[in-house]
Amino acid sequence: MTDSLLSKAATMEIPINSNGDSRSAEDDSLEQDLQQVMVSGPNLNETSIVSGGYGGAAEGIIPTSSIKGPAIRFNPEYFERRCGNAPKPDIRSKSRGITPSQSAASRIANQPGNYPAPSMHHSNSNPSLMSEEATRGVAVEKFDTVKKWSINTYKCTKQMFSERFGRGTKTVDMELEAQIDVLRETKLKYERILRLARELTNHFYNMVQTQQALGDTFADLSQKSPELQDEFGYNAETQRLLCKNGETLLGAINFFVSSINTLVNKTMEDTLMTIKTYENARLEFDAYRSDLEELSAGPRDAATMMRIEMAQQQYQIQKDKYERLHSDVTIKLKFLEENKVKVMHKQLLLFHNAISAYFAGNQQQLEQTLRQFNVKLKPPGSDKPSWLEEQ
Repeated sequence: MTDSLLSKAATMEIPINSNGDSRSAEDDSLEQDLQQVMVSGPNLNETSIVSGGYGGAAEGIIPTSSIKGPAIRFNPEYFERRCGNAPKPDIRSKSRGITPSQSAASRIANQPGNYPAPSMHHSNSNPSLMSEEATRGVAVEKFDTVKKWSINTYKCTKQMFSERFGRGTKTVDMELEAQIDVLRETKLKYERILRLARELTNHFYNMVQTQQALGDTFADLSQKSPELQDEFGYNAETQRLLCKNGETLLGAINFFVSSINTLVNKTMEDTLMTIKTYENARLEFDAYRSDLEELSAGPRDAATMMRIEMAQQQYQIQKDKYERLHSDVTIKLKFLEENKVKVMHKQLLLFHNAISAYFAGNQQQLEQTLRQFNVKLKPPGSDKPSWLEEQ
């Protein structure tokens, strides 16, 4: 049994320099061959440690099974060196002539996963930290947006009341303002034309329906009254012809109403929306201009100079926005006037020719007018829902 213990201890003997301390040499050797013992070393219950040098007495052999407490003592310097947080000390100079084990060093280098780095703990908490930072960034951005909106609203409200009570100055382009006023008046007049044309369409539609019903009644009576068959027949044919021409005229009037509606409620409305945006930009420009003028008229200390510089930057931004929208409004008004003249010339000519041909009883002229302006009539009953939709 003693020979077996001695043969196993020989594989684990740790040479110690005679000039060194036996306790420190033991610690250094454990640090060097730690990985070898953990991976391929013998069972700790069967391992012995020699406290003396080579050729020591057998009484110096201590079985590890009799050692109480932890078998390996934690060395903070070795842990920091493995994690890369501290420079590697010279093990040879520390152990006073001890040659490190090449096999243990290679095994430690090939198995880095046995000692996880401290950064593994932080990697698990990185997603939560990133989500908290993102939430905080969104909150700060919303706060800045509300702050800028509040300051801008306050300045614009102050400028608006100053203009209403005659205490503030207002930037005015007389020529452009006159064109805007003309556009608003024109839109009101065209809305009235649109409203009256729709009323005419409704009334004329009812008249056509009445003529159709009257023609059907005359035709029925011509079959039941032999003594008045010719007279009822003439009137029935006349009402049917008027009904047909009336449907053709209704197609022309509907086309006229549709074109006027597009001009008023889309083209003109789009231009007026741009004008409204331009007027808001003009109010903001005057508000920041008045603010800059007030700051420039006050004392010129360091804090005021910084506020003046910031006000100058905001003033320049609002000025660029105002000038850009001023140019957009001018261009849109020009194109709107050209489009209005072109559309109204065509629609007014269509309306005149169709009404004249209908009341003159010239069916061919009426149909030719619709072909001239590319007006396509809907077949009778196309507006009615199908039998499937009525179910």
